[in-house]
Amino acid sequence: MLPAPRTATSLPRLLSGWLAGGFGLVVVGLGGWWFTVAVGVIVHLGLLEFFRMAQFKGIRPAVKTTLVAVQLLLVSTQVAAGSLWGGSGMAGDVAAAVLPASGAVICGWLLLQPVTGTIADIAASVFGLFYLGFLPSHWIKLRDLTDPALAPALDGLGWPWSPGMALTLLACLMIVATDIGSYVIGRRLGRHALSPISPGKTVEGALGGVVCALLVGGLGGVLLGWRWGWLIGAVLGAVVSLFALVGDLTESMMKRDAGLKDSGDAIPGHGGILDRIDSYLFVPAVVYSLVTLVLPLLQRG
Repeated sequence: MLPAPRTATSLPRLLSGWLAGGFGLVVVGLGGWWFTVAVGVIVHLGLLEFFRMAQFKGIRPAVKTTLVAVQLLLVSTQVAAGSLWGGSGMAGDVAAAVLPASGAVICGWLLLQPVTGTIADIAASVFGLFYLGFLPSHWIKLRDLTDPALAPALDGLGWPWSPGMALTLLACLMIVATDIGSYVIGRRLGRHALSPISPGKTVEGALGGVVCALLVGGLGGVLLGWRWGWLIGAVLGAVVSLFALVGDLTESMMKRDAGLKDSGDAIPGHGGILDRIDSYLFVPAVVYSLVTLVLPLLQRG
């Protein structure tokens, strides 16, 4: 969610926010390897911040091994989408094998250290692989979707209006709507604290975020040509809003445990990379699963 404004840094905050939004729009539009590389850079920086928080707690994660494993996971996900090998079964098998194999390699690396790794070291490393590798890889899967049935209204429009691009943009817009709704409604009407983990968030703000995402999702469902577009899109928006909130609170919980105000200082006025992408981490896996597994069933009903 959006934090309270910082007057002293309002201009840098505004500029960096617009630049980040513009950059995101460009790479989503380009798709393919451009999108994968952008996700890889963001994830790499976010993972460094995550490990920094872990190290503040005295944990010694397998930093270099996990950083490499995450990039292999993202690259193999893009390859499996067919950009190099035509979506062959072998590419898909390789992508599926990267996660468990990486977990085993991480454990092996910790075993070989002069001071043998602990449960906390293993947990932080494997969670980093999941949190900033497996989960973000679903943005790549979502962006690479090509089934016209997932966005009937775009059928025949050609590049860049692919179902994957439209669904990726819709997911991002629902997260942005959640942030804006939570901030505006929370500032004006917020009375009841949502969680001690993040004292600035309120129940009213969270509900405002859900409503805004619900409206954006409903409109998106209609524009994409879904059957019962308003209803399905609204449900998707509500689900996205809830998982965005979970992502936000999860990162807040880790910062609180590490005794940090921000995960870093990479973005002027916004804090670290993790502070800006926390809402975007759990969402893509949920959206990808819903639109590929549930949506086709509903459209045939």
